[in-house]
Amino acid sequence: MPYPYVLLSAAVSLDGYLDDTGPERLLLSSPADFDRVDEVRASVDAILIGAGTIRADNPRLLVNSPERRAARVADGRAAYPLKVTVTATGDLDPAANFWHTGGEKLVYTTDKGAEQASRALGRTADVVSLGPALDWRALLEHLHDVRGVRRLMVEGGGTVHTQLLQQGLADELQLVLAPLFVGDPAAPRLFGPGSYQGGRLRLTETRWIEDVVLMRYEPTAPGTGPVPTAADRHWLRTACELAALCPPSETAFSVGAVVVAADGTELARGHSREGGDPVVHAEEAALAKLDPADPRLPGATVYSSLEPCSRRASRPAPCAELILRAGVRRVVTAWREPDTFVTAADGTGVLLSAGVDVVLLPEHEGRAKAPNAHLLP
Repeated sequence: MPYPYVLLSAAVSLDGYLDDTGPERLLLSSPADFDRVDEVRASVDAILIGAGTIRADNPRLLVNSPERRAARVADGRAAYPLKVTVTATGDLDPAANFWHTGGEKLVYTTDKGAEQASRALGRTADVVSLGPALDWRALLEHLHDVRGVRRLMVEGGGTVHTQLLQQGLADELQLVLAPLFVGDPAAPRLFGPGSYQGGRLRLTETRWIEDVVLMRYEPTAPGTGPVPTAADRHWLRTACELAALCPPSETAFSVGAVVVAADGTELARGHSREGGDPVVHAEEAALAKLDPADPRLPGATVYSSLEPCSRRASRPAPCAELILRAGVRRVVTAWREPDTFVTAADGTGVLLSAGVDVVLLPEHEGRAKAPNAHLLP
């Protein structure tokens, strides 16, 4: 199911501590960076923090710039983003600043916590139970489908950041590094111990802001099995962008494909009719650039803007078969093949019957269809 774009935002010291160091809070960001954060807040649909951060920091989480609030209103949005918190127990202080500033408030909790949270807050906030336990995927799906949130900023704390990263749900990490050492062993760390998704993050931007440095990262390692991750969404977006590079055709779809190793290394990419070959398919073009004996292929994921073909007239082997021959065990795609050229095509069924995990991300279907609009009714 579609989720919002999840942006994690944090400021840390050189020794990795968050900017909450106890009763006397140490602010790590510079004034110019606080203004940058205000700009990011103004750009999102919702801001989320954990209940522990409300207790520890008592934040307001506002868009402070009147000009930015006015721009939101002119754009048809509320002056302030939706403010969201998460609590397993429902232990919330109704006097906290969080509840008495800004716009709408929303609490996600458990069946057990919902009663306590509703009793404490009354009509101050909407309280949504996620069931017997907190479920981040259910939370993000509800935010997207019910509350219309497309872009979510997460400002902590460390437990929330840890859980989202460990579950592969963070699309972007914005990390501000401050030129300070904290050294307090009791100070909260940015991330906690546990099992994180493998692979290196991709650095997408560095920016000098007064005496701090902003670094923006994206995850790269594909998910495993049938459960999608943020990195899957990034790579499928790349495949859809490749489809736009295809020479136009009235008799074949424009498709892009990327092959990515388990550690997030891009192995190959291709697109339909690449290199002047009028009948080459995207997955075929990408896989042809790899050694069939490459040991990374069995753990790789193929991202294709269109479902791999199961039948074709132009070559003996359809793309679903080429993927199976390569030993790839996972495919992520945006769009099931329509009956335009092949009736009842079912590359997904071919792959699933051979034990390959196939993940469909329909939120990218529009991107996949865009270069093929002339072929569709």
